[in-house]
Amino acid sequence: MLYNLHVKNLALIDEQEIEFENGLNILTGETGAGKSVIIGSVNLALGAKADKDMIRTGCEYALIEMTFGLSEDQVQAVKNLDLLVEEDNTVLIQRKIMQGRSVSKVGGETVTTKQLKDLSNLLINIHGQNDHQALLHKTKQMEILDDYAGEALEKTKMQLRECYRRHQELQREYDSTDLDEKTRQREQELTEFEVREIEDAALTEGEDEILESDYRRMANSRKITEAVGEAAEILSGEAEEENASDAVSRALREINSVGGYDIKAQELGKQLSEVDSLLSDFCRALSEYMSDMEFDEEDFRHTEDRLNLINHLKDKYGATIAKILEYHDERQQHLEMLQDLDAHRIQVKKELEKTTAEALELCGKISQQRRGSAQTLAQKMKKALIDLNFLDVQFEIQVRPDEAHISANGYDDVEFMISTNPGESVRPLDQIASGGELSRIMLALKTVLADKDEIETLIFDEIDTGISGRTAWKVSEKLGVLAKGHQIICITHLPQIAAMADTHYLIEKGLEKDRTITRIRKLQEEESIQELGRLLGGAEITDAVTENAREMRRMAQQTKA
Repeated sequence: MLYNLHVKNLALIDEQEIEFENGLNILTGETGAGKSVIIGSVNLALGAKADKDMIRTGCEYALIEMTFGLSEDQVQAVKNLDLLVEEDNTVLIQRKIMQGRSVSKVGGETVTTKQLKDLSNLLINIHGQNDHQALLHKTKQMEILDDYAGEALEKTKMQLRECYRRHQELQREYDSTDLDEKTRQREQELTEFEVREIEDAALTEGEDEILESDYRRMANSRKITEAVGEAAEILSGEAEEENASDAVSRALREINSVGGYDIKAQELGKQLSEVDSLLSDFCRALSEYMSDMEFDEEDFRHTEDRLNLINHLKDKYGATIAKILEYHDERQQHLEMLQDLDAHRIQVKKELEKTTAEALELCGKISQQRRGSAQTLAQKMKKALIDLNFLDVQFEIQVRPDEAHISANGYDDVEFMISTNPGESVRPLDQIASGGELSRIMLALKTVLADKDEIETLIFDEIDTGISGRTAWKVSEKLGVLAKGHQIICITHLPQIAAMADTHYLIEKGLEKDRTITRIRKLQEEESIQELGRLLGGAEITDAVTENAREMRRMAQQTKA
């Protein structure tokens, strides 16, 4: 569940912190008080696109922090995302929005947008006003049905996706090999040339690295020879002045001549003797190196030509010798296919027919699973809709198979159908449902799916759109039922829904140091009744209005009990 929301320097909010509770958390306030900012801050923390204009005027950054408490299953799921969970089974999400960029962290460690999205899918479900309209789309309706059908259907869909992927590959291969004789001949000649060019080069892996080393040495042989010769002359060459080797030998003789008089002189003699031995070994190695540095113009030209050939092949076929050889193998297979194209196409067609049959079988299984789930879900939806004051409602989920339109998702066309008036046949949602009806249909879905939904925290942004009176009371009761197993955070304008609150928060706008700010605070029981009175309307909150609010609150408590 969501324990805490901390918002700083965001829009009209200077700095606010909200401690959420279990059950039904209701947020109310005047129009324009900043209720949308609260939901917006949650979305921002979970990775929604951030606009620098959201930063409060005069501030360098905006900050949103959320602390979630996790169930045991959620703890393991979060750890599987390689994210940090605190010892008390909580996870802290932070989003800092600055001019031109933003940073998201989980448990103090920076995370990617994908990690944040995966995490939010485990922790919270936000139902905004736009979700009503999404419900009108058949793709969304199929998604809802498939979620209800659960793991068994998902397993079959995974099998279909793999089968469909293979089918698409075979179809592309079959289409790409539909060549006339002239085109086939031209492509075969090109492939033969590429294969032959690579084979004639007789490449071996690692050859280019050895050649490049040899080429650098040969190309710089004069410079190397001069430098090595100078070093040899300094160390042991025949020069008028004393060279380094002679100097060390003479110094060693001098030290040894007095070694018998002092033990320290003996130790120094031993050290210098090692230096003399090392210098002699180095001079011999230097001499051997110089003898190997003889420049051979033919070897150099051969090395240069070989490197040019390899680099030419790299430009055409791959950045490394390994990739060139891999390309050769691929083209060799392609050549064999072109040389016996008819037989290859017959084989591909057989495999295509096989995968088509497999896909149709899996699509049929998926369709059967959907129809079974559709019948159960429709029955539960009808009951839930009646509870939400649809007095005479028919609800169906039609699953219409079409073998001519196979996809990775099956071949079904899924559509929610409803009739809200006696005697009328069921019709698609987008032809019948009003805004208020869509709100209730979505709430009914959330209620029916609640038992299958492992996400504990649900946010409803103005679920009351287009409803009032008795219908509003029925929606309130449904939210109360849903809140028994979930943490619900709901923004509302209706007193019937607000009366059902387990915890009531007021969002209000005010002035502080000549600047407009939004404040959020938890209401005590009597304050909640006063806010219900305001929601009930009227120019002023009279004793009668207050008593009406008190009675509404009492009825809500009795309903929950």
